[in-house]
Amino acid sequence: MRIGIVCYPTFGGSGVLATELGKALADENHQVHFITYQQPVRLNVFNANIFYHEVRVPTYPLFDYPPYEVALASTMVDVIMNYDLDLLHVHYAIPHASAAYMAKQIVKQKTGRSVPVITTLHGTDITLVGKDKTYEPVVTFSINESDAITAVSQNLKDETFRSFAIRKDIQVIHNFVDVTRFNKKPIDAFRKVVAPNGEKILIHASNFRKVKRVDDVIRVFAAVRKEMPAKLLMVGDGPERPATEELARNLGVDEDVRFLGKQEQMEDILAVSDVFLLPSEYESFGLAALEAMAARAVVISSNAGGLAEINEHGETGYLTEVGDVASMSAFAIDLLKDEKKLEKMKEAAYQQALRFDIKNIIPIYEKLYAQYCRRTPCK
Repeated sequence: MRIGIVCYPTFGGSGVLATELGKALADENHQVHFITYQQPVRLNVFNANIFYHEVRVPTYPLFDYPPYEVALASTMVDVIMNYDLDLLHVHYAIPHASAAYMAKQIVKQKTGRSVPVITTLHGTDITLVGKDKTYEPVVTFSINESDAITAVSQNLKDETFRSFAIRKDIQVIHNFVDVTRFNKKPIDAFRKVVAPNGEKILIHASNFRKVKRVDDVIRVFAAVRKEMPAKLLMVGDGPERPATEELARNLGVDEDVRFLGKQEQMEDILAVSDVFLLPSEYESFGLAALEAMAARAVVISSNAGGLAEINEHGETGYLTEVGDVASMSAFAIDLLKDEKKLEKMKEAAYQQALRFDIKNIIPIYEKLYAQYCRRTPCK
């Protein structure tokens, strides 16, 4: 198949999933065309089946805000017609689904062919941005006009039906992880640099927005640090980072906390970690948690959104109510003091991650695509 993938090229979960999906499809001999405003951060390999098309937005004094959606739709039209795409798979409703609808109508007018559009909902495009009255009518319309709709968790599917007048079914296709990539032997030299005296290592990774509650991460670590030697790795960047660094100083744990910024090679960092902390107010799925589990780190998270669909309380990790720093701290301390329990839960986390391995999820997408494929066989 010839597949157009439209996504954000950033470190966010939707961009990561879309890029990894495209790479996996290319390995299966599908021709994949990425359409976005810059090369996706995870698109770091050469594959003859992968093409990247940059969306260029001309700037004119007339426009206070460059019309990205129009430029995106025009680029979609160009790629569809010049590369004879079979379908478009757009990730994140805004503005990709609406731009795809526009592109579809243009191609239909020019050629008479109706190009299928599959829209994957990822989270904040529904729970935050999409609910804004400014965008809601367009989001509802463009989702309903999609030929197929998928959501990365059952929770997100339910939330979408609660929030929008969606007339079509939504298929749940969970996020996935390349277990082979994350199941790595820890690099001893790296672990010794982080924890030279054998301290336990906790980790958090996010975009440091308020919804991630990164201050809770610091408070949990401070409680753990009172009970035992430990180190904390904070991966990512965003608006809450300065306040988080200040909180670490105020709580007297700053010397044991490392802010690593954005990192592409998460597998090496997760491999040396014992516990992954994710106290978010909401996670549509929790891809960062799944990657940690694939690296055999135990996840202690809030019971928010779709996290309970991957993190089984008391088995693969622990779930707490949002903002319950005391419970999260108690679980972390109890676990890190019991080496046998820690190792048992690490293995359970890994086994759970195997259920969401990319090899299990890609065939589901291929089956969905095949319903709209013009080619026989659909390759």
